[in-house]
Amino acid sequence: MMGAGKSTVGPLVARRLGWSFLGTDEEVERNTGRTVAELFESGGEPLFRREESKVLAEVQHVPRAVVSVGGGAVLDEGNRAVLGRSGLVVWLRARPETLAARVGDPSTRPLLGGTEVDARATLTRIEAERRSRYSETADAVVDVDGLTPAEVTEIVVQVLEDDARAEPLPGGNRGA
Repeated sequence: MMGAGKSTVGPLVARRLGWSFLGTDEEVERNTGRTVAELFESGGEPLFRREESKVLAEVQHVPRAVVSVGGGAVLDEGNRAVLGRSGLVVWLRARPETLAARVGDPSTRPLLGGTEVDARATLTRIEAERRSRYSETADAVVDVDGLTPAEVTEIVVQVLEDDARAEPLPGGNRGA
């Protein structure tokens, strides 16, 4: 979900592991030459989701990468399949009030619909619509409410180290 901390924690985890970091939103923008908001304006959510799926298909082949995936990617069955075979999927889960406090200006978030929106109510609805897909896709869940980015980073790294499917990391640790 937007506001869960993917864009903050992802680079921290990548740095800790000595891996690269990729954000699907940023890759979509790089590939299309347009911002996420511009894609939503010109072609709506379907256009953005098509571009997001293309990016997921590309980044699944990047070795030793932490990938921050937009919260709506799980709505597409093909994306869920890509995520399932690409590595360990960690759901950074947060309560709607935490998400609302973190998203900042709702006008910068196309799915929140502008400045007059009740972000908490909208995020509650979006999370309820996606919850089963998140549960289906995630290999691990980290509840981030009340935790600092450094604390979430430590938990995610521990999850990677504990994952039996993971390849060896530098220093003998394991990761996906």
